Amino acid sequence: MTSLDAVTAWVDGYRRAWETNDPDQVRSLFADDAAYFTEPYAQPWIGREAIVRGWLEHRDEPGTTTFAWQPLIITDELAVIEGRTGYPDREYRNLWVLRLDHTGQARQFTEWWMEAPRPEA
Repeated sequence: MTSLDAVTAWVDGYRRAWETNDPDQVRSLFADDAAYFTEPYAQPWIGREAIVRGWLEHRDEPGTTTFAWQPLIITDELAVIEGRTGYPDREYRNLWVLRLDHTGQARQFTEWWMEAPRPEA
């Protein structure tokens, strides 16, 4: 069952994995047969090991991002999370659709992201 506590624990784990790129931390976030959509209509990474490979191929270097989030919707079946990701030269607004299993691992994760407009110089 998805709850605010389960979602918070998962997002905290995601952020730790994001900052370390430790394969075991990434692996611990996802169910064995999970699907990770890097964009809504992209071909997903299917399965824990494919997710780890994809993550490491597209990793951010530790210390290069900031991240803030808040839950928008949490039901028994899913969570929708609003996030803001900052890089030194750009910022993204994110919506994450997260479906957790009974152990708190993601069985499906979809990122919806948009680059924020830059202020006029």
